[in-house]
Amino acid sequence: MMKKIKNIDAGGLEFSELNDIIRKSGDCSIENACGQRFIAAGMSYRNIKITGTPGNALGAYLNGGYVEVFGNAQDAVGDTMNDGSIIIHGSIGDAAGYAMRGGEIYVKTDAGYRAGIHMKAYKEKVPVMVIGGRTGSFLGEYQAGGLIIVLGLNTDGKPIVGNFPCTGMHGGKLFLRSGCENIIFPKQVTAKKASDEEIAEIAKYIKKYCELYKANYNEIMSSEFTVVTPDSKNPYKQMYVQN
Repeated sequence: MMKKIKNIDAGGLEFSELNDIIRKSGDCSIENACGQRFIAAGMSYRNIKITGTPGNALGAYLNGGYVEVFGNAQDAVGDTMNDGSIIIHGSIGDAAGYAMRGGEIYVKTDAGYRAGIHMKAYKEKVPVMVIGGRTGSFLGEYQAGGLIIVLGLNTDGKPIVGNFPCTGMHGGKLFLRSGCENIIFPKQVTAKKASDEEIAEIAKYIKKYCELYKANYNEIMSSEFTVVTPDSKNPYKQMYVQN
């Protein structure tokens, strides 16, 4: 028996009204979202599909389930999420995946500043963020775990990442589909051409991205990737200790 899907028209609703309706619903489809905050915050094991532009903190503290947005999303997507999937058929604002410790975020096009800031792994959980286009500055700032993958598709010649990527990074891995010849990384990380074994580690996530957005998997995988990792588990000592 198919689950009944509740259709919600978010037009004209304040964020608190909309979220109260969502909490009382099961799986639901939201139309005409326009900046309402905290949609699906703390949700577990339900499916929500959204048309329009949800506001800040979409899927914050998400603990399972599936959120799909047919449009763009604003700042702090997946803030501190623990599990589940967030799929964005567009771009996202700043600080996506802030402190996320599990689950997956897929973004068709671009992300703003500080994507993946404070991302961390937790026990068996490995958070993953895949961004199809480019990102703003401070990508992976203070990253402590998990995987960030940036594919650099349709960037119109712009750099795949802005300034100061991986500042304070002390765990996890960042993959950039680029040779990164003109990107300046901080001294406490190592950036090198990804090996076949490292590419194999991210292949399933890129395949899922291609299935979601109808991208060419073989073309993407035939490109060079740079992998960035911390070269010390205590980068702060390197930056601040007095000799």
